Amino acid sequence: MSSFSRKTGASLAAGSLIAAIALAGCSSGGESSDSSATEGTDGRGPITFAMGKNDTDKIIPVIERWNEANPDEKVTLNELAGEADAQRETLVQSLQAGNSDYDVMALDVIWTADFAANQWLAPLEGDLKVDTSKLLEATVDSATYNGKLYALPQNTNGQLLFRNTEIIPEAPGNWADLVESCNLAREANVDCLTLQLKQYEGLAVNTAGFIEGWGGSILDDQGNPTVDSDNARAGIQAMVDGYKDGTISASSTSATEEETNLAFTAGDTAYAINWPYMFTNAESSTVAGHFAVQPLVGRDGVGVSTLGGYNNGINIHSENKATARDFIEFVINEENQTWFADNSFPPVLASIYDDEALVEKYPYLPALKESLENAAPRPVSPFYPAISKAIQDNAYAALNGSVDVDQATTDMKSAIENASAG
Repeated sequence: MSSFSRKTGASLAAGSLIAAIALAGCSSGGESSDSSATEGTDGRGPITFAMGKNDTDKIIPVIERWNEANPDEKVTLNELAGEADAQRETLVQSLQAGNSDYDVMALDVIWTADFAANQWLAPLEGDLKVDTSKLLEATVDSATYNGKLYALPQNTNGQLLFRNTEIIPEAPGNWADLVESCNLAREANVDCLTLQLKQYEGLAVNTAGFIEGWGGSILDDQGNPTVDSDNARAGIQAMVDGYKDGTISASSTSATEEETNLAFTAGDTAYAINWPYMFTNAESSTVAGHFAVQPLVGRDGVGVSTLGGYNNGINIHSENKATARDFIEFVINEENQTWFADNSFPPVLASIYDDEALVEKYPYLPALKESLENAAPRPVSPFYPAISKAIQDNAYAALNGSVDVDQATTDMKSAIENASAG
């Protein structure tokens, strides 16, 4: 499995960010102002599917199966760049011009609200409605904007807590248990917990995990920032305290997913928070045979992971929306979702996680399912890149001691409000 940073737009170009905010500020909340959304809903014929090249090996067999069964409505894969910001720029330029170059687009989950707000996606309603009842609920939430489904989840991803069982035999039930167990890590002369607190998207993700895991939230249902609530502050305080007292390794503030992976697989840290791809790496590493995984832990028990993955959206200007709709539904059938699971591409179809044969091959699946069932999408907002930057800047300031948590959350809220005001 490719790492989270290749799936989530961890490096968003500043120019794209400014353009996204400006465009979203001019939109009408995702409601189409013309007839494009209803045009072509019965149109059938060949379509194109755009996706970043890092993960196209997972979708190519799916496209081949579709094309074999639908020779008059073939799907042509259009590979985009490997970097998330370049992918987004290509799509935005085409969509701004009103082109139908890409009928279906594999969107990073954090782009869905932005694209919907800019009226670039056909809502999945009426003739385009798709049944989502068998999908993991959090994935559907990530594709929903203003109460309307604008894309269909394709694959997902959730964080896991990895534990070196030779150092710490017992699984922690909550954050306090984890903190207490760090004494065993100190006795073994290794770091206790390593996670991604470098100033990039990973810091926003893990800060959100602490906020949500302590009962807080970043935005409320109306899109207002709530990072200064008592629960949100408590979550950030737990993260800052953990960093200061050594529960969280000092190296975490310079760690991405890969540094975390290297630290855990080398046996240098007792715990690590990372994405499921690390499981395969660990199986052929120093910790092979003596590590375990579980969902993240929070204040009172199971914690809250942030979602990764792709949502498939239909271009509002596509002339063959009926074919596009059938194709994105085809992607989530049992055969294709099983293929994803078998190729370390976490599926969105809930039943796959209970497949005994797959669980035997991939023992992390039950833990991942529990993680996903307790997961939360990043804020569904067209201003997400600016929200992420506000979280990163102020969480990092609290971690390095420049400000206390109260000031950090006050400044964070103000920055989010300013971003959302355009």
